[in-house]
Amino acid sequence: MSAIESDIQFRIGELARRVGVTPRAVRYYEQLGLLPPHGRADGAHRMYDEQDEARLREVLQVRDLLGLSLADLGEWMAAEDARAGLRARWNADPAPAAGDREQILVEALAHLERQLELVKARRTALEGLEDELTAKRRRMRDLLVEPEGAAS
Repeated sequence: MSAIESDIQFRIGELARRVGVTPRAVRYYEQLGLLPPHGRADGAHRMYDEQDEARLREVLQVRDLLGLSLADLGEWMAAEDARAGLRARWNADPAPAAGDREQILVEALAHLERQLELVKARRTALEGLEDELTAKRRRMRDLLVEPEGAAS
């Protein structure tokens, strides 16, 4: 991506259109802290950039993929943000000392563990639903093969 592309800014309606949500949804995600807050430009319009678009796409993808509650989605994104900060510390110039690098890894690991807990919880819930539906299907198939008079 060139420097010119990263300077592109657009209003809330354009951001909403680009990611397939309403401006109200963008405001709501911003209000919840899932999207960084933006001040208003001189014309009293919120202005967003491609970084904001990428962030909102990520929020929506995680929401849709995992079906997380807004609170869990907030935790997920906070872990992502924390890991991004840790990556910046890891890649800093000058490089962090060995003890600092170890601490960065420990913190990053804790954030990944929390995200894995959220994924596992969703998987467990989905597996429970799958088991329930499979049992219902089995009962219906059993009814199909039962002789007609046996149900009375």
